Parts: sequence; structure tokens; C-alpha cells
Amino acid sequence: MTAAITTERDQMTEEEKQLFLADLKGVCAEYFETDEKYSMDVTRTEKGFSVCVIFDAVRVKKFKKPR
Repeated sequence: MTAAITTERDQMTEEEKQLFLADLKGVCAEYFETDEKYSMDVTRTEKGFSVCVIFDAVRVKKFKKPR
């Protein structure tokens, strides 16, 4: 069974990409020490979109499973 993909549009504006990356930085900071440089690529695919977020991690932080 395949789900129909509905989108309001096919592209994000540069401002929207930066807002998304700003939100993602907080999540990444919980798991990685980064160089604070993030980029992303959004590509249309047969089933919707492929989203690739790229950043360099200086180290992986230690973390515990939530209880």
C-alpha cells in the first residue's frame, strides 16, 4: 500500500531552511560537539522528499538512556 504524498509546495525558502537548521542544532548539541556549521539538501523523490542534513561532529557526547 502506498500513501499519497501531499505537499503545499516542492521547495523550502532559504529562510525556512535556516529556521529548521536552528531548531536541529539544539537536538544535535545533545549528542555531538559540532563546529556549528550545518547545511541541508532537500531533493524530490518518487515517494516524497529526501532530506540530508550535514554537519561535522568533533566528538560524540556520552549520554544515558531515559528512564
